[in-house]
Amino acid sequence: MGTKVNQPAPPSPVARLRGIEKTFPNGTHALAEFDLDIGSGEFLSLLGPSGCGKSTALRLIAGLTQPTAGSIAWFGGEPARDRAIGFVFQEPTLMPWTTVAANVALPLRLKRVARPKAASRVAALLERVGLAAFGDAYPRELSGGMKMRVSIARALATDPDMLLMDEPFAALDESNRFKLNNDLLDLWHALGKTVVFVTHSVFESVYLSQRVVVLSPRPGRVFAEFTIDTPYPRGESFRTSSEYAAYCREVATALSGPVGGES
Repeated sequence: MGTKVNQPAPPSPVARLRGIEKTFPNGTHALAEFDLDIGSGEFLSLLGPSGCGKSTALRLIAGLTQPTAGSIAWFGGEPARDRAIGFVFQEPTLMPWTTVAANVALPLRLKRVARPKAASRVAALLERVGLAAFGDAYPRELSGGMKMRVSIARALATDPDMLLMDEPFAALDESNRFKLNNDLLDLWHALGKTVVFVTHSVFESVYLSQRVVVLSPRPGRVFAEFTIDTPYPRGESFRTSSEYAAYCREVATALSGPVGGES
């Protein structure tokens, strides 16, 4: 049975998933009895072992796939019609034949935003992600961390209310990962977006999140939830604190529960 630790109801829910089941045509049962509330403006991490349905849950929220059963309720209008959802994949998936600025501008071009307005938006976003000097560069000229910054800027191009992130920093070295974690928190604080972040790292989930939801092994369901009741901004003082270590132990213990229960 799932547990909740220091878990109040999310403020002003923006989305509510109830009784979600997802079975793929090949028979894979990815999610079962999956319930989740997403609070407006919160930073929420989905944490679990590989193959537990984290990415499937993210794609359901994005509308990229549909549940086999259950419902997703949106408060304030369906996102596909009334507001955008930005999606950052594990791989940057940039177009190698065009520039950084053109990659970021792609969603605006698809929405037929006027070129001067789009150019202004792209310049502002590149400034925000620390790539103002790289608009004319090509993806092959960028490091892995820089490519991910471009991907984040592109996801923000349409000014979405919600940003979905599927293990975006998993392939980066520890130094780059820490830096991008800090920069992501700065972006979240400055822009006020709702962020749902998928990760398999206990340490990353605790550092970033207001709330960590631990999933059981496939078929995934909510096993435990934790509120990380530490104010922002967070930095090295939090990362090296006994409070951070205690949260990580609690979350890791919960994560080992469903993993151990499967074996």
